[in-house]
Formats: sequence, structure tokens, C-alpha cells
Amino acid sequence: MDPAAPYLTRQAVSLSSGSFSGLLAGAVHAAGWVLTYWYVIAAAVAIVWAVGEVVVQRLARKASAERMALELEPSRHFDPGLEEIFRRGVQLARASTSMPWWAPRRTKSVQVRLRADGSSPLRYRIEGPAGAERLLSITPFGPDVTVSRARPIADQDRKHVVRAEFILRGKPAAPLRDVPLDPDPLQPLIDAVSDLRAKLGDLAEIRLDIQRAPKWALRARRMQLMTQARRSERRESRRAARWIRQDAMGVEDSLTLHLQQLVGGKKGGGGGRLIMPPVPRRVDPALALGKLAEDDHLVRVQLLVMCASDTEGRAQARLAQIQAALDVFGGGSRWAMRGWSAGPWRFGADRWPTRRGFERRWQLGHCQPPRANWVRLDELTGLLKPPTVHCRMPLLAGDLPSFEFGNPELLLQGIYRGPDGRQRLVATHAKETLFEVGVGKAGGGKTERALAQAIGWAHAGGGLMFVDPHRDSWPRALPFLAHDHLMERIALIDLNAGGPNPQVSSWNPLGMDQGQAAHEVVESVTDAYASMLGWDDASAPRALTILTAALTVLVAVNETACRAGRFGDQATIFHVRALLTDPDFRAAALAAVEGVLGEETRSWWRAVFPTLPADAFAVVLNPIARLAANPVTRAFLGQPVGAYNIRAAMDARMIVWVCPGGNGPTDRLITALLARDLLRAVRSRRDTPEEQRVPFRPYFDELITLTGAAPETIAAMFEDFRKYRVHVHGMTQLLARLPTAVRLSLVQNSSTLASTAGSQAAVAPITAEWGDRPSPDVVASLDRFEHYMSLTVKGRRIGPVRITGPHLDEVFADFARPGKAAALERSARNVSRAAPLDLLTALATEQLGRVTSFLAQHAPATTQAARLPKKGYQ
Repeated sequence: MDPAAPYLTRQAVSLSSGSFSGLLAGAVHAAGWVLTYWYVIAAAVAIVWAVGEVVVQRLARKASAERMALELEPSRHFDPGLEEIFRRGVQLARASTSMPWWAPRRTKSVQVRLRADGSSPLRYRIEGPAGAERLLSITPFGPDVTVSRARPIADQDRKHVVRAEFILRGKPAAPLRDVPLDPDPLQPLIDAVSDLRAKLGDLAEIRLDIQRAPKWALRARRMQLMTQARRSERRESRRAARWIRQDAMGVEDSLTLHLQQLVGGKKGGGGGRLIMPPVPRRVDPALALGKLAEDDHLVRVQLLVMCASDTEGRAQARLAQIQAALDVFGGGSRWAMRGWSAGPWRFGADRWPTRRGFERRWQLGHCQPPRANWVRLDELTGLLKPPTVHCRMPLLAGDLPSFEFGNPELLLQGIYRGPDGRQRLVATHAKETLFEVGVGKAGGGKTERALAQAIGWAHAGGGLMFVDPHRDSWPRALPFLAHDHLMERIALIDLNAGGPNPQVSSWNPLGMDQGQAAHEVVESVTDAYASMLGWDDASAPRALTILTAALTVLVAVNETACRAGRFGDQATIFHVRALLTDPDFRAAALAAVEGVLGEETRSWWRAVFPTLPADAFAVVLNPIARLAANPVTRAFLGQPVGAYNIRAAMDARMIVWVCPGGNGPTDRLITALLARDLLRAVRSRRDTPEEQRVPFRPYFDELITLTGAAPETIAAMFEDFRKYRVHVHGMTQLLARLPTAVRLSLVQNSSTLASTAGSQAAVAPITAEWGDRPSPDVVASLDRFEHYMSLTVKGRRIGPVRITGPHLDEVFADFARPGKAAALERSARNVSRAAPLDLLTALATEQLGRVTSFLAQHAPATTQAARLPKKGYQ
């Protein structure tokens, strides 16, 4: 053994003891220095933190200035699946990292912005890093969502503003409720802002920031949850052990145990029972961590809400509605407002010290979520997409304007009842309401709505024509039109001829005193005949040829009479019979218009007409004979100069009420003539520059009756009239009973499509146009005057929405003048130059002689030689 070893060992022990004493003394000295000069360390830490925070804030502001915004507008049929929405969430999470390397983490987020200010039900925007614009512009939603670059929003200051930040409360690792897509998860939020009023300065906005959290933050959160779970399990174990011991001691001291010992002769002793306390169970990480157990698609979120208004109390009420709407997403965890309450006061984002931070995050888009706000992307399904087809959107004043009496730019549609129970008269823009179709059972309110619309249009200075075969609409509208400034514009064409002294107006479809084009007049009357009688080039070519040739001659006669200033000597449609059957009249007429007729027409009368058999004219003359046999139609059509001039009425903004008188064969022929003349008159507006064409609105009640007389004519109206600023409104009980051409044209071109109650089979064609939303059974059960309708506003279809039809006695109560109804009746007949029926009938009978006399005066001396021989029918 080395003799120096004991010495070296003692030396090492001495050095070790000295080093430990020195270290201990140094630690004590350092601790004393820290305790003495703690404020120096605190100041240094505060300075470093303040400098760091200033640098971070400057960098964050610089990064926030490079953000962009996109606005997403879904189509009416937007219906995404869960996979599409999930992919969108993945896009948003990925886009949140598209920032420069130097950008602070608070700026690395994507913001979903839901905004409602009364101009639209809900605007859906995405704001995020500028580098992510390309990634976010192409969505998994396809063409059903239009993505456009959004403009910055400049908000005006409101008097009352409330703010709130929402955090997740409940079980820390529990998911939010799995909300289905039908109905839309956004529906509660949209309902919460459905009664916003822009005039009151109402505003509500929700901002959801999505951020991919760093791994260390997730690990720290998991460690915290596991620690809490273990602590909770140990606490439960200790509580269980305590209760076990108490139960055991209670059993040993119980009276029952002592009685058993006395009866059995046993004495207590030897110690108590052996008690085994429960062992803490192993904490299952999957149960403790819940949705945080996996790293995939896990994000942190920040949910901020701001409501404002210029009216006290409305902002606070709106925030409460939004809070209730967010409760829908509550499950194991829920969205709760951050802060605490003390009596009537609440301390949160609206008060110091958190308000300043809220304002900074709101204005700059910074995301600094609470540590509890961890969610998986599938929990945010309802917020990762715009409103879908399953969302019921409210109608705001910006979507459907309110009706203003006397405004010529608005057309009354009905009464809309908002979600808050407030009612308002709604309208569409007159220039956009091109064609309207109303369907529903008799008495459902479609005619009442049309009358209210027509009366409102008339008081605004617009011109219209109301065609009602049954005349019921005229006495109904009479009191509301009986105003002095309207009387001179109203004309009544009534062919019902009721009362002891009936009066009838007059119209000459062949008259040339109004500057018509001769070929248009011939075509109009011929087409009316053909339409009503079902003629075409295949089924009745000879009848069409005969009628065309006869009308050509008579129109030429009238043209000659007008040039001579003999307007009262014009021929009427009843002179077709004389032209075809009276050789003398025919010869005089042909001679008088020899220089007017074309060579082809003259050749037909010379070469073809003499070869026609005697029975060739019956099919042409029979309808005319029926018109002549009816004294009303004979008086109406038998005058040389008619008062009815629909082209002049359109240009003068007249209000023309036409009552054909029924739906018999004669009435249908009159209707066909009127409809074809209207088509001719509208097309004649091509001679007027488009900007100078006065808007005009024909209203056709009982389309089934009208289209039975002129189906192709009515169809052409719905196809052509828009070009000439003439807009047709049609009403019918059954869409299916309309001719196919009419039905297809009016549904295709309708700006407004409305339906009242009716059978499910009757309303099914209308609801089919709406995608059966609402379904036929819903529409069929509507109350009287209730309508479902789709409207066109600013080029966009609104609805179908439920609207109450306006009732004249309520909406236009202030316009009723029942005391002036009789005066209006007289004025309307005077404007239409109505005369006693007997007088007009006598004049129509004498007209043949006047025309014959005129022809004799203007025919050359060779008339007798030019007489055409005719065999048979004379």
C-alpha cells in the first residue's frame, strides 16, 4: 500500500469540502444580491420585454399591411358535401403560413369574416396573407361559388358599439357539437341578423381567425391536460379511500355489530378490519387528450364579435342573439363569452384592460387565441363555407326595395313580413319587371294583386291596358282611380253593353286614319282570324288566300279614302262579304284602287278569283256573319273611324280598360283581333328610338280565355315586347291549361313568377321552376291573398319568398274616392267616345252605302267593263 495514499485522501476530502462551501456561499451571496437588487433585474426584464414587444408589433403591422381579402358569393343551388368543406378548411390552414419568415406568429392566420349591415343578409369574406391569394382563389366548391377580390370596407362610426371575444368552455379536450349541413349551420347566425336595419346604423360582424399552432404549444397543452388528468385521478383516489375508511369505521362502531357480538358470545378485540385503499388508475391518453390526441388538422382559433348601432340597446340585443346562435355549436365544449360579470356590469372586451388588445386584433387582423381554443377542422364545418341552398335567407331592404307611392321606378308586389314581425310594402324595379305570371285558384287574390299593382302604376303616371273578359275588375278598381288628374287618361272599352241604355265604343281594324302601314293591318287581321279559327298554310290555304286578298283591297280602299280626306267613308271588316259576293261593289273597289294594288294582287283577282267554287267563301264569311249578327260587335267594328287606338294610348300613357264581354266564339274572335292589333301596334314602335319609347303595361286576366282565342299571339307578346318597353302581366288559374307555346314563353321570360293556393297538381309546374322549394303541398295550403313568388331585382332572382297580396281597401284606402266613381265612369266612356248602341248599329248598317258612294265617285268610267264575271255564289 502506498504510504502517501492516506494523505492524498485527506487532501481530496478537504478540497471537496472547501469547494462545496464556496459554492454554497456563492449561491447565498447571489440570492442576497438578487433580493437586494431585484428591481434591477425586473427593470432589465421589463425593458427587454418592452423592446421585444415594440419590435414584434412593428413587424406585425408591416405584415398585416400585406394582407388581401376575397369575397365569396354562392349560387342559389350551392350544396357542398362534407369532403369539399373539409378540403376548404385544409386550404385555409395551409394558407395561414404563407407569410414571410420574419412575420410574427400573430399575423400567420386566415380570417373568415361574416358581416351583415342591412345591405345584404350575410357577406362572406376570407382575409389572409397576400401570398395565399392564388391558393384561396380556387376553391373546392367549383363554379357554385364566385370568388372575387374584395374591396376594403370603410365603416362609419356608430354611437353604440359592443365587443366580445368567445372562448371554448367545458371539457378542455371535448369537441364541439357535430352540426348537420341540413339545415345550414349558418342559419342561426343569419336569423340573428335577419332584422338588421341599415337606416338605424345596425351592424354585426363575426371574425373567425384560423392559425396553425407550433408543435411546442401543442405539446405544452397536452402536458397540461395529462397533468390535470393525473391530478384529478389521484384526487378521486384519495376521496374514495377516505370514504372507504369512514364506511369501515362506521360499521365497526355500529349497534348492529355490537348486538351480533353479544349474541354470538364473541368479544371485540384484536384490531379492526384490514382496509385496502384504492390504487389510482392509469390515465388513458386518448381519453385525457380527446381531440388533441392527434396532430392532424388541429388548429387554434380566435372568435371575435362586434355589434354596433346608432340606436341605444340594439347592439346589445344583437350580441345576445349572436351568443344564442353560437350555442347551437355547443357539445362537450361550447362557445362562451370571455370575461366576468359583477351585478349589472360585465368586464370583458368592452372594458379596460382588454379593450385595447381587442381593438388592435380587430383592426390589424392579429390572431392571439386563448390557450383553450383548440379545434379540429371538422368542428368548424359550418363556418368554413358560405350559406348553402339549405339556408333560409331573409329579405332586407337592399334585397327587395320598399314600395313608394307615386314613384314610377317601383312596381308594387305585396306585403312582406320580416322575421321581427314588421311589415312593409315591397316592390321591384319597373325597368327590370319585364313579364309577370300569376297562378292560383279563383278568389285566391291574384287579380286583386294585379289591380293593386296597376293602380299604383297608374298613380305614378304609367300607362297600362287591363284586359278582363268578365269585367269584374273595372268596378273594383273604379273608386281608386277616380282622381281628377287620372280621369282624362282613362278609357273604357266595354263590350258587355249592360243597362237600359247601353253604350259602346268603336274600332275599325281596317282603318287607315291612324297612319298604319297597310301590309301590317292586313297581316294583323288575317293572323287574328287564323289564330282563332286554327287556320294554317296546310289546313286552310285557300281560306287564308281569299281573306288576305279581300283585306288587301279593303285596306287599299281605306288608304285611298284617307288620302282624299274622306275618313268617314272607310270600309270595315263587314265589307268583306260585299267584296266577295257583290260584283258591282267588287268592280268599283278594284277600279278605285287599281293604282294602289300590286300587280300580283291584281292578277289574282283577274285570273284566280273567277275560278273559285261557290262554297269557297263560306269558311271566310261565317265568322263575319256571326260578328254582324251580334249588335254589340256590329256596332263596335262597323264604324269607319274608331276611337280605339292602342298605339296612341301607349305613347300618351293612357289607362285603357278592355272588357271583351265573354268567352264565346264571337268574343274569342274579338279578343283575337284586339290581341293581334296590340302586337302590331307594339311592333310599330320600331319607328321610335328606344330611349323615347314610353313604358306600357298590358294586364291579361284569365289567360286561359285569352289564349284560347290567340295562343300564338300571346306567346309572341312574351317573346317580343321587351324590346319595345311593353311589359305583359298575365294571370291564370291553371298553367297546364295554357297552350304549350304560351306556357313555355311566359315561364321562360318571366321576371316575376307567383302562385297563390290551389291544388297540388295546379301549382306543381310553378314549384318545379323553384326546385320544389317550397314544395307543392306547402303552396297548396296557403291562405287567401298569400303568395309565394320569385322576383328579379338588380339582375338577381330573389325568392321564392312568401308575400301577402295587397288588398285595395287597405293599401290604397287613402286613394279611395267612391263619391267620384260615377264621374269616372262617364269620363272613361267619353274618352273612348262611347255612343248609344242603337245609334252605332244604324251607322254600321248605313256604312255600306257610304263606301259604295265613295267608290262610285272615285272609280274610272271603265268600271263596268272591268266587272269580273262570277259564277254561282252572288
